[in-house]
Amino acid sequence: MTRKDKLVARFRQRPRDFTWDELVRLLTMLGYHEATTGKTGGSRRRFLHANAPAISLHRPHPGSIVKMYVMDEVRRVLEEEKLL
Repeated sequence: MTRKDKLVARFRQRPRDFTWDELVRLLTMLGYHEATTGKTGGSRRRFLHANAPAISLHRPHPGSIVKMYVMDEVRRVLEEEKLL
């Protein structure tokens, strides 16, 4: 099982401790890249893909654990686009 497969499997299990770094890594592995806006992007982050819709998220703070509703929304988009 590759790193990508393990990360996708972990994401599909909807763990309560899925971190922002893991989500960014997953999106990057699936062909997304983070759009850079200005000096500081604030807490709003936007991920772009050549053939899929953009995903806009709030970076969690002060912690780094991604909220469950965010994971559900990202999963819905990725499954609709057949990336998962």
